[in-house]
Amino acid sequence: MSRIETIGNATLYLGDCREILPSLPKVDAVVTDPPYGIGYVKGGGGRGPDGSHRRPLASTLRGYDPVIADDRPFDPAPWLKFPNVLMWGADHFYPRLPDSGRWLAWNKLGDMEPWDSFSDVEFAWHSKEGAARIFSMKWKGIACDKRGEQNGLREHTTQKPLRLMLWCLEQVGEAHTILDPFMGSGTTGVAAIKMGRKFIGIEIEPKYFDIACRCIEEAARQPDMFIERPKPSVQEVLL
Repeated sequence: MSRIETIGNATLYLGDCREILPSLPKVDAVVTDPPYGIGYVKGGGGRGPDGSHRRPLASTLRGYDPVIADDRPFDPAPWLKFPNVLMWGADHFYPRLPDSGRWLAWNKLGDMEPWDSFSDVEFAWHSKEGAARIFSMKWKGIACDKRGEQNGLREHTTQKPLRLMLWCLEQVGEAHTILDPFMGSGTTGVAAIKMGRKFIGIEIEPKYFDIACRCIEEAARQPDMFIERPKPSVQEVLL
């Protein structure tokens, strides 16, 4: 049985989103960063029980707890039924996406030069047609711009910065109720609360669910003046 917490305009579910989905009320947009299989590869040595090639999860290599379901390819089909969907990591499962929509990019280095073998950019797919966009904000290694972040902490292996998620909610337009079925530490919910929108979040891992509850509760108590909104100057059109 799932646990349900109501915090202001946010309703948070602890459980499997696939089981909870049929009972949810109407939502206007899905904004999420799903477990898209960064611990799964098509090549390399070693095979899992299903015969697929596998390697250690990137999260464990970086010292974080592994993300549930991140050891297999992600199926976006259940979420494509919603009219307004924005999903990060979509370059990992783009063959399963419609040909329509647009791409959003997050430049995690800002104006810095690359220095390691990890990606400097992340991509999201948005189901609505429109111009492709770039958001620039340092969020890599020690070069993290934590201004305005909840407690200045990074508590989840794939945690997105608050300013990025505020920008994402601007991209989905006047969507009043936002659903994040892979809530993690709750940054999408914090952004929704700060923008005066309703939020529904689902998280399967109790540890991260508790973190999300705390962060969203803190956000509900804080005046919006403490949140620095994205500046239009960092947004560019992809050619």
